[in-house]
Amino acid sequence: MRVLLQRVSRAAVTVAGRETGRIALGFVILVGFTQGDTEEKVQWMADKIVGLRLFSDVEGKMNLALADVGGALLVVSQFTLYGDAQKGRRPSFIQAAHPDLATPLYEQFVVALRERAVQVSTGEFGADMQVDLVNDGPVTLWLER
Repeated sequence: MRVLLQRVSRAAVTVAGRETGRIALGFVILVGFTQGDTEEKVQWMADKIVGLRLFSDVEGKMNLALADVGGALLVVSQFTLYGDAQKGRRPSFIQAAHPDLATPLYEQFVVALRERAVQVSTGEFGADMQVDLVNDGPVTLWLER
């Protein structure tokens, strides 16, 4: 399971011109799954993301978590996180989980985040999505489990 997390001041995702999710302050989460991913990994990642202290306190130190700042999450499925471009010029996506495995894991991930009392908006799994975001500082993390 791979996650690319971006701290944002606002973000929205649209599918075919229809907005499916919008947040203010929080994280945009691009998430991809591979063979061997499990619900245990999903639960670990949800705990990790919700607990990350990436927002500034009054002293300007990254010391506050999502709940501390009333933040939200925008979760977007992204199988291309498992793209391999080591050979040639066209990436291979054979490490990305097939939708039969990835779809339920994605759904479990969204539920797990919501169970942690976090506002969660989403795109649509497998859709051609457009994500519009405004970065909140240069805060981007790559998480893998």
